[in-house]
Formats: sequence, structure tokens, C-alpha cells
Amino acid sequence: MSRPAPSFALILLFAAIIATTPLAIDMYLPAMPQLADSLHTNGVLVQQSLSIFLAFYGLGMLLFGPLADAVGRRPLALWGLTGFIVASLLLSQTDSIEWFLTWRALQALAGSAATVVVPGIIRAIYQQHTAKGMSYVSMTMMLAPLLAPAIGSLVLFLGSWHWIFVVLALYALVILLLSAKFLPEINSKAQRNKLDFFGSYQVVFAHKAARPLIAISMFASFSFFCFLTAVPFVYIEHFGVDEQMFSLLFGLNVLMLIAANFINSRLVSRLGSPNMLKAGWFSALCFAVGLVLVSSLDLSLFWTVLMIAPLMASLGLIATNADALILIAFPKHSGTATAVIGTLRFGAGALAGPLLALWPQQNTLPFALLMLSGVLAITLARFFMQQIETKTTAELS
Repeated sequence: MSRPAPSFALILLFAAIIATTPLAIDMYLPAMPQLADSLHTNGVLVQQSLSIFLAFYGLGMLLFGPLADAVGRRPLALWGLTGFIVASLLLSQTDSIEWFLTWRALQALAGSAATVVVPGIIRAIYQQHTAKGMSYVSMTMMLAPLLAPAIGSLVLFLGSWHWIFVVLALYALVILLLSAKFLPEINSKAQRNKLDFFGSYQVVFAHKAARPLIAISMFASFSFFCFLTAVPFVYIEHFGVDEQMFSLLFGLNVLMLIAANFINSRLVSRLGSPNMLKAGWFSALCFAVGLVLVSSLDLSLFWTVLMIAPLMASLGLIATNADALILIAFPKHSGTATAVIGTLRFGAGALAGPLLALWPQQNTLPFALLMLSGVLAITLARFFMQQIETKTTAELS
């Protein structure tokens, strides 16, 4: 039985819950030098707080994904937001780097508990049109990484770094109060799974048709993180743009991701997620090859941006529709499926930095080749997906 489409206000609430993660990641970036001075440590240790956050966020998703399927999504979201508030307040009061790293780990774990439930709720509400719901939420949520550094800079202008985490706590408190009133529970106690971590993950990984889709989502994230890792070198060091221009160019890519999700929300109900995924893949392949060509010829910044911006939009289109198809395949294990997607996504992203470090960054070619390798891996995964679909069709006929 289909459920009524959620109101725009509920979509905003879903996006606001997911946005706790990019806000927690990006808001404090401008404060890193001040943090190092205040905590009497070096910048390297402060930078490690970002890696610790990502690592514990991925670990939390592995833990809380099956838990969401067993205890319900609404209670887990409320507990996660409460933990996020507590961790943020503790961060605002810490006076040592050791406790700062500890509370960042707690903040990441709590944030993962709150965010891992949202795709499952969207899947239950939108069902076969999950990609449309995911596009609406992603399109709104993208405002967080676009605005977070500016918000952090404004808070620093008005006060110290401590207030950044107070602001995060207040934000999460507002979302907690709204969630307590409006966040729906989409599975009753009778519909919940018995808690079985290994069994839940076995169900997800044993699904042959979902495996290529999981790989597609992972490799799309790999290419995306290659961009995030290399973009300071590409724009600032190689092309010599200033900080203001860098912000504009970075914002352009975020806007392209928003545009891709808007287009997907308009077309996916009519064309279907498989066709939108195919369109995103073909576009990504064209622009990834174009980026390698532009980098090989060492062309100007204009041509590089002309390739990167639509490539990022294409990767967004791929990821949204692949994730939606994965969630549709697991109506009773959507929390576990979300955990698998999220963990592999961050794991693949973590490989981008070390791989880029293998080549001397004398030009943009290593970065372009790595982005292309991710798209080629998506191509291979699509081939296996088509083979499975052909075999399944033959068995049914």
C-alpha cells in the first residue's frame, strides 16, 4: 500500500537531519588554526579530528544500520540527535586535544545514528519512486556544505571557536524538537527485524542484483572524493586562483550537484532510475575523458572547469539513482543497506588521498586519471549489472 507523498516541510526535516554531518565536518574548518593555538597543539593533530570523525561516522553506520531495522528509525534518530547535542556541548568546553578528539568521535557516532535512518524512511514513503525522494532531500541538503564554512567564519568573527560547537548543538536541538513532533515511524514493532548484525549484512551482500549497484555507488563516491582531495591543488596551486575565486568555483560544483538532483526529481518518475543512472554514467564518461584530454594538453582553467562541473553533476546523478535502486531492493533491511552504502562510500573516499600522493602533483593529469578510473569502474559494474539482468530475464522466460 502506497503512502501519501510527504509535505515539503517533512522533506526539509529529512534534509536537516542529514545536514548535521556536513555541518559538523565543514563549519569548524576555518577555526582549525585558532583551535591549534587554543589547545596548545599543532595543526596536524587538529586535522586528524576530521579523519577521526569520518572513521567513527563510518563505524557508527555499520553499527546503527541493522539497529534501525530492529528497533525502529524514529527512536534511533531521536537518541542520535540527543547524543550529537551532548557531544557538541562537550566539544565547546574542552581544553585539551585528547578530549577534543574523543568528543569528535562521540559526535560522529551520534550523527551516524541520526542520519542512517533517513533513507529508509524515504524508501518507505516513496517506494518505487525512491530516487525522486532522495533527489528532493539531496538537493536541499547540499546547501549545508555550501554555507557551512561561511557560517563558521561568521561565528569566528563574532566569537571564539567554542561557539561553533554551541551553534551546532543549538541547531541539533531545534531538529530534535521538530523530529520529536513530526518525524514518522514507518515500521511498527511487528514489522521490525530481529537484531542480527551478521545476518542482516549477509542478506544485503547475498543479493546478486544489488552488488553491482553497491559498486557503482562506491566508485561514484571515489571519483567525487578524488575531486574533494585534489581541488585545492588544482584551483589554488596549479591555476593560482585566490581564496574568493576558489570559493566561487567550489560553490559552482555544489550548485551543479543541486541542479542534477533537481533534474532527477523532475524526470525520474517518468523515465525510471535505471535510465537516469544510464544517462548519468554516459555523461560522466564523456566529461571524465574530456578532463583527461584537457589535463594532458595543460589547457586553461576555463576548460578544466568546463569538464569538472558537469562531471560532478553526473556523479551526483549516478549516486542518487544507484542508492535508490539499492534501497528499493531491501524493504526490510533499508537501514543495513544504507550502512553498507555509507561505509563503502567513506572507505572509497579515504583511498583518494593516498592514491593521489603516489604521483607528483606537477599538473592536473593524475587527478583527472583517477577520476576517470572511478568512472571506468562504474562502467565495469554496469556491465555486470546488465549480465545479471539478462540472465534473470532468461530464467523467467
